[in-house]
Formats: sequence, structure tokens, C-alpha cells
Amino acid sequence: MPMITIRFIQPEGVDLRATLAEAASGWSAQHLGKDKDVTAVLVEPVDPAGWFIAGRRPADAGLSAFWLDVKITAGTNTKAETARFVREAFAGMERLLGPLHPESYVLVHAVDGHAYGFGGRTQEQRWAQVQAG
Repeated sequence: MPMITIRFIQPEGVDLRATLAEAASGWSAQHLGKDKDVTAVLVEPVDPAGWFIAGRRPADAGLSAFWLDVKITAGTNTKAETARFVREAFAGMERLLGPLHPESYVLVHAVDGHAYGFGGRTQEQRWAQVQAG
């Protein structure tokens, strides 16, 4: 049940919000084993004039940039799975957004199950219910 937030800039281009949301949900399913049916994605295009890296705007150099933040339950993925997700999400964002500034980020928050949930129940409560039969 990941919650994925994507903030991004492009020097110019078409509205990619739906495409980015579908791609991020797919990467989460493919590389982290997450269920797309309970994956939420928030895609926020940002004004390129307000995105700075080392005091410069990437868009001024014709580059896109992004911040992809995914929250998952701790202990549900290996380090290798997480590393693969980071690598593939970065490559996928570059395919979709075009040339990227290298200071574009993928952050995977592995959150304790008692501190994270949806539908009014924590992931720990969901796990306990499954274990109880």
C-alpha cells in the first residue's frame, strides 16, 4: 500500500501526470512487489522557476528534475529490491521526462507498520488480523 509522491519540473512539455502516476505504480509493483490496487500516487508539477540545484535552475540548462518519494511498510523489501526500485525509477523518469539533472531523487521511506496504514487501520493491525485467521 505505497503512497507515492512525485514532484517534477520540465523545461517544457505535455501534461505527464497520469503517465507518471501509472509508471510509478508499475515500478512499485514490479520491483517492490506492491499491490497496484492499494497504491496511491500524487503527482505535482512544480514551477521550473522555483527549482534550484547548486543555485541554478535545471530548466535553464534544458534539464528536467524530480523528487519521487514512496512510503512502504518496513521489513517488506530487501536492500536489493529497494536498490533496484531506485535505479529503475530513476531510469524510467528519465525516459518520461527527458534529460535529467543528476541531482534528481528517489526516496524510499520504510515506515513501521504501527505508524502507517490506510482505511483507518495500520499495517500492523492488518497483519495481525491475517495471522489470527
